[in-house]
Amino acid sequence: MRGSDLIARGLARAGTRYVFALSGNHVMPIFDAALDAKVPIVHVRHEAAAVHMADAWGRLTGEVGVALVTGGPGHANAVSALYTALAADSPVLLLSGHAPTGELGKGAFQEMAQAEMAAPACKASWTVRSAASLGEDLARAMRMAKAGRPGPVHLSLPADLLEADAEAGLPAQEDFQPEPDSAGVSEEILGLLGKAKKPLLIAGPAFGNARGRAVLRQFEEATRVPSIVMESPRGVNDPSLGLLAEVLAAADVVVLAGKRRDFTLKFGAAFGKDCRVIEIDGGQIAARTGNRAGSAWLDEVRSALAFRPAAWKTLESKAAGPLHPVEVGRAVQKLLLDAPESVLVADGGEFGQWSQAALSAPHRVINGVAGSIGSALPFAASAKLAFPGSTVVAMLGDGTFGFHSSELDTAIRAGLAYVAIVGNDSCWNAEYQIQLRSYGAARATGLDLLPTRYDRVAAGFGAHGEHVERPEELVPALARAAGAGRAACVNVMIERVPAPVYRRGSE
Repeated sequence: MRGSDLIARGLARAGTRYVFALSGNHVMPIFDAALDAKVPIVHVRHEAAAVHMADAWGRLTGEVGVALVTGGPGHANAVSALYTALAADSPVLLLSGHAPTGELGKGAFQEMAQAEMAAPACKASWTVRSAASLGEDLARAMRMAKAGRPGPVHLSLPADLLEADAEAGLPAQEDFQPEPDSAGVSEEILGLLGKAKKPLLIAGPAFGNARGRAVLRQFEEATRVPSIVMESPRGVNDPSLGLLAEVLAAADVVVLAGKRRDFTLKFGAAFGKDCRVIEIDGGQIAARTGNRAGSAWLDEVRSALAFRPAAWKTLESKAAGPLHPVEVGRAVQKLLLDAPESVLVADGGEFGQWSQAALSAPHRVINGVAGSIGSALPFAASAKLAFPGSTVVAMLGDGTFGFHSSELDTAIRAGLAYVAIVGNDSCWNAEYQIQLRSYGAARATGLDLLPTRYDRVAAGFGAHGEHVERPEELVPALARAAGAGRAACVNVMIERVPAPVYRRGSE
């Protein structure tokens, strides 16, 4: 058995349903071994997209998302996407080919200090040293990706080890899984929450999937303590959480469960000066009863988080266009409501913020605390694999579209029918809004984009394309896109407006 067979068969034993990969010299033995191991490979167009797809898979399913890329520049392309997964507490395994061990230090083809490069964006990162240990290294890496606070792990796989004979057995199936985490909210902390007048539990991004949110709902119902997931780079101004800033400022006891006291919480300044903040690991949050907090505060928090300006319900765009993002959101929400287990993918930027404010779905994947953009199309493809019978909608800006537009080719080849809605304001609008606020309109320059017909770009990859300039065109275009039976892109010309910020009195 070759070293590559240990990797492929190990992935199969671990229950890996897909490997997201881009081919290259160093990893072709694994491509070959995956055939016999019956591990499907989804072949992408850019290494970062492979990691983004693994990231979305990890978040949505709770399984380790596996990305496979070649060494050197292929690995370097993939590393940038690891940071997005790390900030999102997403269980990801990046397998990178690597220059042969016998040629290291001699100027080997694409030789690079790969493990060292990936380490800052991972929970752990190392290079395998022997063919016989490949199976054990793989099992250890997959355990680490899911253990405790989930996150990405990297393994570099020297090409000579993949081709070498490896007289070693595969680890047992259970060796690929971490030990169950029995830790939870202690009785002492439950007591503090129960006695508090305005308690909160704030969970980190690992609870952002449907399973995590269900756990939080159970905890909330058992204790009457409002339980919130924070996973947006906008922090206290998260557009999907309404008047969150007011809630945080009013709380008197806060438990951070797997949530860092980072910039999203203003490093703790988001809380009142007399608020007691307790930080715990977020492995499990037990839904135990005990001292129960008051329901009036729970109702107050729920109302605050659901707040949206009343004017949004009747807001209309100009008849000749362009469209306001809120009107786009109202129409897209109907698509999400019409399908069970629908998935909302929302990228960053101003259009992404409007989308997160206006839309909801049983499953959601956003760009996350990293604040990066560009992942929406890979995320959508992975979401369609995870939920093949459901509607997947990706909301992204025109700047974002340029990062991974070629992944529409991946979606067409793999038969992944999602709907991508591009909010096209011909601008890097998030940065444009910074210019307006910080430097004034006279110095708001250099961020314009062309009013590109992204629907035509998508059609060039074989996707279905729709173009929307006026409000009455939107609903029919969405219906045609949703019924196209293949990946679709709806290019919507939108107003160049800043992301929503809520305030009392704006009802």
